[in-house]
Amino acid sequence: MFAAVPLMLVPLALYNLVMIGFWGGGIAAFSDTVMSVAMLSGALWTLSLGDALVLVALVVLFIEVLKATRSGNGSLLNHMLSMLVFIVFLVEFLLVRNAATPIFFMLMTIAFIDVVAGFAISNRAAARDVSIGL
Repeated sequence: MFAAVPLMLVPLALYNLVMIGFWGGGIAAFSDTVMSVAMLSGALWTLSLGDALVLVALVVLFIEVLKATRSGNGSLLNHMLSMLVFIVFLVEFLLVRNAATPIFFMLMTIAFIDVVAGFAISNRAAARDVSIGL
C-alpha cells in the first residue's frame, strides 16, 4: 500500500514548510546558500535551498518513473493520487501568493511530468502484457 503513495508529496510538503517559516524567513529562505564549493577553475559554485529542493524533486521523479514500470494493484491508485498531487500544486500556484515563484513552478512542472510519464509508461507496459493468441 505504501507503493501507492506519490512521492511528490515530499517536495510539496518541504516547500510549504519553508513557505510558512519552518526554515527561517519564509520564501526568502529559498535563496539561502546550503553549500558552496570552490571549483578548480577558481569559480565558487553555490547551491541554494531552492536549487536543492528542485534536485530532491528530480530524484523523486526518477523513483516515480521506476514505480510506473511495475504493474500491480497499487499502480492505478498511485496514478490517481499523483494526479491529485499535481492538482494541489496547480491550485496552490494559482491561489497562494507565496507559491507564485519559479521554484514552485518547476516543482509543479515536475509533478505534471510525473503524472504524464506514469500514465504513458503504465499504458505502454500494459500493451506489452496483452498477448493475443492465434
